[in-house]
Amino acid sequence: MPSLPYWRLSGFYFFYFAFIGAFAPYWSLYLQSLSFSALQIGILMSLLLVTRIFSPTVWGWLADHTGKRVWVVQIAAISGFVSFCGFFAGESFAWIFVVMLMMSFFWSASLPLMEAITLSHLGDYTDKYGRIRSWGSVGFVVAVIGIGYLLEVMEIIWLLWILLGLKLGIVIFSYQIPEKEIMHYATGLLSIRQICLRPEVMAFLLSSLLMLFAHGAYYTFFSIYLVEHGYDKGFVGWLWAIGVICEIGIFFIMPWLMQRFRLKHILIFSFACAILRFVLIGQYVEWPVIIVIAQILHAATYGTHHVAAMMVIHQFFRGRHQAKGQAIYTSVAYGVGGALGAVFSGYTWDWLGAGNTFFMSAAAALAGLMLIAWKMKSFNH
Repeated sequence: MPSLPYWRLSGFYFFYFAFIGAFAPYWSLYLQSLSFSALQIGILMSLLLVTRIFSPTVWGWLADHTGKRVWVVQIAAISGFVSFCGFFAGESFAWIFVVMLMMSFFWSASLPLMEAITLSHLGDYTDKYGRIRSWGSVGFVVAVIGIGYLLEVMEIIWLLWILLGLKLGIVIFSYQIPEKEIMHYATGLLSIRQICLRPEVMAFLLSSLLMLFAHGAYYTFFSIYLVEHGYDKGFVGWLWAIGVICEIGIFFIMPWLMQRFRLKHILIFSFACAILRFVLIGQYVEWPVIIVIAQILHAATYGTHHVAAMMVIHQFFRGRHQAKGQAIYTSVAYGVGGALGAVFSGYTWDWLGAGNTFFMSAAAALAGLMLIAWKMKSFNH
């Protein structure tokens, strides 16, 4: 792969996921510092996911229609940076709601397009995807650990400036990525509707929705949950990092796993680990060792599931449908699934308690496992 822009692609992933590493674990703490309720925090955090229901589809259609996927990523990166500046202008619930909605609309555009661009650059070497994507995990680890310690000695307001700097990094690297010609395949002759109505595609998309629904409470309340049970922010950062460090390892061994196991079986394994993980988090938060084990399982519940999902999407949606396929996956899984999970957990957190909320996450993962095992029988990869 002599023409592969390895470091430019890796750099974008690094800053994109460094932003997530700074945002996902600690933004809820910032919102809590503004005296918002659990329901308000759940609603605000869900906006990142609600916009993924429609935003990726809009941007994916524009990218496939114009054939200028990198240009769309650049526009989204700049707009996301500018909209994030709005957080410095107000602290009311209504204002934060509007700014998060705007930022999320632009932020949601980049990743599915970057996944399609990266897989296009890899061509027949898609098994190497994990090595590029792993730099995103490295960025996440650096951010989540570093900021965890910084927030022990700094006011939470400094989180805004750190996030703004990471947004700037995303903008800079978006201008370093070369465009890649879209290859055409016979399956690209089918319509998007025809592809999505295939039973195995529908089963996969719905199971992905359930997996992200299951993670809703984790992404929204995990840091608050740990701090309320006596964990300091530095250790909370390490707990987030442990999961992603294990995820990096999975990215590097995924080529070996995919040579020996079918993608369907890898997905089933990921769902089984998710069931165990959320039961452990919900029932054994007082035991640091068990929480560490639960975080190690992130390697499967996110790492193996994500890479396997990218390979499945790449096989289902080929040629001119690549960006739209990634957009549909992001909209259904991270958009509908993630948003429902965040809002649902916002209701149940105060009403039924943290333990029962995580138990419901485990139940959602079980439903996803059963769906993959039952409906993806015809998927032979």
